[in-house]
Amino acid sequence: MSSGGLLVAGTTSDAGKSVVTAGICRWLVRQGVKVAPFKAQNMSLNSFVTREGAEIGRAQAMQAQACRVEPTALMNPVLLKPGGERSSQVVLMGRPVGEMSARGYHGGRQEQLLGTVLDCLEQLRNQYDAVICEGAGSPAEINLRRTDIVNMGVARNAGLPVLVVGDIDRGGVFASFFGTVALLSPEDQELVAGFLVNKFRGDVSLLEPGLEMLHGLTGRRTYGVLPFRHGLGIDEEDGMGVPPLERSREWGKVSLRGAVRESAVAAPAGEELLRVAVCAVPLMSNFTDVDALAAEPGVVVRFVDRPDELADADLVVVPGTRGTVRALRWLRERGLADALARRAAEGRPLLGICGGFQLLGEHIEDDVESRAGRVDGLGVLPVRVRFAREKTLARPAGEALGERVEGYEIHHGVAEVLGGEAFLDGCRVGATWGTHWHGALESDGFRRAFLRAVAERAGRRFVPAPDTSFAALREEQLDRLGDLIEQHADTDALWRLIESGAPRGLPFIPPGAPA
Repeated sequence: MSSGGLLVAGTTSDAGKSVVTAGICRWLVRQGVKVAPFKAQNMSLNSFVTREGAEIGRAQAMQAQACRVEPTALMNPVLLKPGGERSSQVVLMGRPVGEMSARGYHGGRQEQLLGTVLDCLEQLRNQYDAVICEGAGSPAEINLRRTDIVNMGVARNAGLPVLVVGDIDRGGVFASFFGTVALLSPEDQELVAGFLVNKFRGDVSLLEPGLEMLHGLTGRRTYGVLPFRHGLGIDEEDGMGVPPLERSREWGKVSLRGAVRESAVAAPAGEELLRVAVCAVPLMSNFTDVDALAAEPGVVVRFVDRPDELADADLVVVPGTRGTVRALRWLRERGLADALARRAAEGRPLLGICGGFQLLGEHIEDDVESRAGRVDGLGVLPVRVRFAREKTLARPAGEALGERVEGYEIHHGVAEVLGGEAFLDGCRVGATWGTHWHGALESDGFRRAFLRAVAERAGRRFVPAPDTSFAALREEQLDRLGDLIEQHADTDALWRLIESGAPRGLPFIPPGAPA
C-alpha cells in the first residue's frame, strides 16, 4: 500500500517551495518518520551526481540530506538544464536524452514522461512512510495545465493533497492565494487543502484578520506563518538567473542566497580577510561550489561582471557554465578575459571549475554544446578540450595539497592536460588552478590547505579557521528549517494532511480553469 504524501506548490517561482519542502522533511525525520523528497520535473543549472551516477537537481539532493537518506534518480526523474532562452537539455532518470525547445517539450514530450514520473513516485511511496513532493512555478499556469507533470498533473494522478506557499515579503500574497485556487478546475481545487505564508516580518496578530477572511473566501485554512529568517536558503534551483549583481558591488555584501553562512558576519581567524570574486558567466552552473568558501570565517565572496572588480580580489573563481563558448565570448566582450590572463601572468590566484577550467585552456573543440568548432581559450593553462557527446557523470575521490578530496563531475568536455602540476583531474600552473571537480571545496582539510596557498600567493595574513565543518553547517541549516516548521506551522494538521489527504467537501471557487 502506498504511503502518505503531500505536494508543496507555490504562488510563484521562488516562493519558498524548496525550503518549505526541506523543512517539512527535516521535521518529519526528527519525529521518526521515514521520509523522502520528490520533484517530478526540475529546471536547474545547479545539479548533483548521485552515488549510482545519476544527475539530479541539487535542491533534491539537499532535501534528501534533510531526510537523512541517500539521494537517487527516483527523487527527480526529469531535469531540464537550460542552454539558452528557448532550449534545454533533457535529463531523464539521471541521464541526458537530448536537447529540446520549450515548444517541443510542452508540445508532447512532457505528457509522454508522465508515466515515468508516476512510477518513480509510486516506488518512493512504497519504500517510505511519507513522500514530500515539490511543485514548480505555479499550479495555476493555465497555458501549461494540459501537459503538466509536476504540479496538479502529478497531484491529480497520485491523489496528493496540495499546500500552496506564498512569499508575503513580495506583497500581494492574499490575491495570489485566492487567484491560484480560483484558476484551477473543480477537480484540481478539491486537492488544494490550504496555504502556508512564507517570509513574514512583524506581528502575526496583524495578519490574522486577513487569514480569517481568506478562509471565509476559499473555505481553506492557513497551516502556518513562517517568519522571515536570513540565511535559510538551500542550494539555488530554478531558472538561469544568478544572484543580483547590484547587491554585490562592495566587499562584505554577499550575494549568495544559498550560502550556509554570510561571510561578512564571521571575523577572520587571522589578521586579514580574504576576498573572493566569482565571475558571473552566462548560464552559470553549480555556483554553489563557492558556498564552502563563503562558509569560512573571514572569507568574503561576491559575484562580479566587470574587470575593475577583479583588481582587489585575492582569489578569482571562474565557475561552471552550460555554455563554455558563450562564456568565453562574454568574458572577451566585457574585458574580463584580458584581466584574467593578466592575473594569471602576474601569478595572482585564479581557480577554474568545470566550464571555467575548460575556458582557461589553449583551445576548445565543440561540436556538441555550441557547435562552434574550434575556439581559442584564454591560454593560461596547458589544456586542450574536446566536447564528447556522452556526458561524464562521476563521483571521484583523490588527494590534492596533501589532503583527501571528494567531488562530483558533470561535463561533456574531455580535457587533455599537456603540462603543469597535477591538480585533481586538471592542473596547476603558478597560482592558476583548474579542475572539472565540483564540490571539492566542501572537503574541509583540502579547503583549508587551498586557502592557505591562496593567502600566501596573495600576500594576505589570512588564516583558515581550524574547526569549520561544511557538513556540520549544512546540518545546522537543515535543522533550522525543521525548527521553522515545528515552531510556526500547525504540525498536527500537516500530519493529518499527509496521512489522510485533503479535507473532503472543500468549496469550488469560481471561475475555475478556462475550458
